[in-house]
Amino acid sequence: MFDVVIAGCGPTGAMLAAELRLHNVRVLVLEKEPEPASSFVRIVSLHLRSLEILAMRGLLDRFLERGRQRPVGGSFAGIPKPTPEGLDSDYTSLLGIPQPIVEDLLRDHAIGLGAQVRPGCAVTGLEQDDEGVTVELAGGERLRSRYLVGCDGARSTVRKLLGVGFPGEPSRNDTLMGEMAAAAPPEEIAAKVAEIRETDKVFSFGPFGEGIYRVVIPVTGRSEGPPTIDDFAQQLRVIARTDFGVHSPRWLSRFGDATRLAERYRTGRVLLAGDAAHIHPPAGGQGLNLGLQDAVNLGWKLAAQVRGRAPGTLLDTYHAERHPVAADVLDNTRAQVALASGEPGAQAVRRLLTELMDINEVNRRLIEKITAIGIRYDLGPGPDLLGRRLRDLDLAQGRLYDHLREGRGLVLDRTGRLTADGWTDRVGFVADATAALDVPALLVRPDGHVAWVGEHQQDLDDHLTRWFGEPVARGEKEPAGIGE
Repeated sequence: MFDVVIAGCGPTGAMLAAELRLHNVRVLVLEKEPEPASSFVRIVSLHLRSLEILAMRGLLDRFLERGRQRPVGGSFAGIPKPTPEGLDSDYTSLLGIPQPIVEDLLRDHAIGLGAQVRPGCAVTGLEQDDEGVTVELAGGERLRSRYLVGCDGARSTVRKLLGVGFPGEPSRNDTLMGEMAAAAPPEEIAAKVAEIRETDKVFSFGPFGEGIYRVVIPVTGRSEGPPTIDDFAQQLRVIARTDFGVHSPRWLSRFGDATRLAERYRTGRVLLAGDAAHIHPPAGGQGLNLGLQDAVNLGWKLAAQVRGRAPGTLLDTYHAERHPVAADVLDNTRAQVALASGEPGAQAVRRLLTELMDINEVNRRLIEKITAIGIRYDLGPGPDLLGRRLRDLDLAQGRLYDHLREGRGLVLDRTGRLTADGWTDRVGFVADATAALDVPALLVRPDGHVAWVGEHQQDLDDHLTRWFGEPVARGEKEPAGIGE
């Protein structure tokens, strides 16, 4: 009997497993692939909010060592603008890093915290009842857990077994992406690429070191199966009237432009996260980041449910908070895809938006969307700070993110009158917190979002109960989860 079984050990599944293990939840991660992906796979961009999340869990330095930083400016639809002024984050650069490295680091992090990972195990069936979920694997093995989370990608078996609708738009066109060598002179390639990109904002053929080029080619229509180097050469001849002598591919991939959002993220004891819950074109590079945010939003809530500390509606706030965020990402990717079109109307809108983005506030608002630092969960009436995430504030006792490493909540008190007694097993407390925020006191959730702003003890107690359950009476023992 496991507390939680996770289907899929990609970035979302691995991050969720680690978040659960911070609370001693017994976790098993099932990965259908028997071996990790090749070392040569596309570079992904970790956005500002993802860098903050990694910093909150003490992981950021490991990622910075393996990636390459680039300015965040120009992230929206590839419109070349500088990094906007006034971003509310300690980070102003994205981190480009190979996806397999992200997966390796997060998987190692989860295993280091005690998660069990079983490769070569595909989920083929599930049944749930009032006590838990029975998971059936290829080969007939059956496992029992209290909860199951499908982090098994766009073609999620868990989502299909649940019968959860996945409405949206199907793929209409492909994009080819890969890394390969080219025989043509670099100056010839650069001149032709500059010419093409005057009207085609998706096409890219850029140097990637030591004679290797990173290639992105839009294709009209859909094809099935993995692409070949001949597919790239043929499409290059269509767009550039030359194939640049491409050869020796390091990796090749094909993806469509489907845009879909699961109707619900929770069905009883089964939940969805990452690409199992939402898919969209890669405009702005938001997909992996969106999944990491899902995991950090869900982890502490599901752990509280397992350990018997969750208020009755806590787990439902996962869908209530994350579903609208994904819907907004789908909309901004639709907009970016439209802006990349070569049609005259789309190009006119692109020129207009390019002009408007010279206004710093417009540029900043769009970058906040792409990088997820502008998210504000609807937690009810209150000041604008309520529901927003906090940057890494300098406190009287260290920095904010240092206090969030264990996945606990945190009270920041400037009044000198408040206490979190009764919740100290789940919530930390920093007195004389900071003058950086012009508020008396804050309650910060384990995911770094503000759950309460105020100054009165009873009000704080009510919100501690709302998010972290009933207080522990003096001498009472915290209920143990199965993972203990």
